[in-house]
Amino acid sequence: MIVLVINAGSSSVKFTCFDMAGGGKPLAGGLIERIGLDDTSMKYTNHKGDVLKSKVAVKDAQEAVKLISDKLVDPQHGVLKSLSEVKAIGHRVVHGGESVTDPVIIDEKVKAIIRDCFSIAPLHNPPNLIGIEACEAVFPGVANVGVFDTAFHATMPAHAYLYGLPYDLYTEHKIRRYGFHGTSHAYVSRQAAALLGAKPEDVKVIVCHLGNGGSISAVSGGKCQDTSMGLTPLEGLIMGTRCGDLDPAIVWNIMKIKGLDANGVDNYLNKKSGLLGLAGIGSSDLRDIEEAHNKGNQQCRQALETYAYRIKKYIGAYMAALGGLDCVAFTAGVGENSATMRELVLKGLDGLGLKLDKAKNDLRSSEPRFVNASDSPIKIAVIPTDEEQEIAGQTYALVK
Repeated sequence: MIVLVINAGSSSVKFTCFDMAGGGKPLAGGLIERIGLDDTSMKYTNHKGDVLKSKVAVKDAQEAVKLISDKLVDPQHGVLKSLSEVKAIGHRVVHGGESVTDPVIIDEKVKAIIRDCFSIAPLHNPPNLIGIEACEAVFPGVANVGVFDTAFHATMPAHAYLYGLPYDLYTEHKIRRYGFHGTSHAYVSRQAAALLGAKPEDVKVIVCHLGNGGSISAVSGGKCQDTSMGLTPLEGLIMGTRCGDLDPAIVWNIMKIKGLDANGVDNYLNKKSGLLGLAGIGSSDLRDIEEAHNKGNQQCRQALETYAYRIKKYIGAYMAALGGLDCVAFTAGVGENSATMRELVLKGLDGLGLKLDKAKNDLRSSEPRFVNASDSPIKIAVIPTDEEQEIAGQTYALVK
């Protein structure tokens, strides 16, 4: 069975085409970005080794999906003989609230749920829905499946997802912790169990998904017990441009100091804070900040230490919440590639059973691996995430 995975953003569409009969082998994939602008571009690769990059004329998501479909059946670079080979399309959808806790065939009821979550995921759910409707137009009759970022975290107990607010805000307005990056946390926690040579139901894992956005989850028995992001992706870790946890009263102070309204302060906390604001070099990219630190920039040094300290605190808290730990797994762009940040996060945690092997940690590899010392009671893993593979697998399991 051929499964196409679509991740539609506000100005981009990422795609991967999988052959599930071949064990989930990726046949082709790529990205169309800067949609609607003059310099829209497309990158396309396939399993034959073709790598194509080109400027394209695409004004909306439907045109982007049409271009993707044309490329998949292209006589020279395509991987399918006919679009009829595509039997299901899996979509990343960020927020499903409490209504969607598993992969689901998308119908009008599901689309209404996605719309209902526009207010709490305004940057993600609207383009996710546009991508779904674009696929409905280009692939009529093909099953569209929603795989929701929030779904993996639906197993959290009430004491983990409730806030210290009047209870009616939860019962009437569903204000609670939901969590995000769920497909990545699901995939990596399962891969961590495999690396340990155990079943997911038999291990306790903390997954550190560290990218421009970042979140941590506490997983026991294959199920999420807690996670750092909340009602929205703003809560939790310090991220590329998001502030993460802070005293709510700071919001009112910022509004007064900067003369901002509600929309203005929302933009300030989501897009101008985090590493971007702390480092002060005009970049939220950890690589740029590490480079500036290595050249002696003390503000960047402080930004890195503050970023790492927040992660360290969550690891300690989740070890307590889980009542023990078998493995800490680092994943996503920063987690997989920054040996410096892993070392900084784990510094001083030997007494808690997390002993890093510096030589293993510094060795670059694209393979899942342990980087802990041989006498470390708790394993430390670096596991490349594959959210598209996870979406394809969940889509296939639902429709096969």
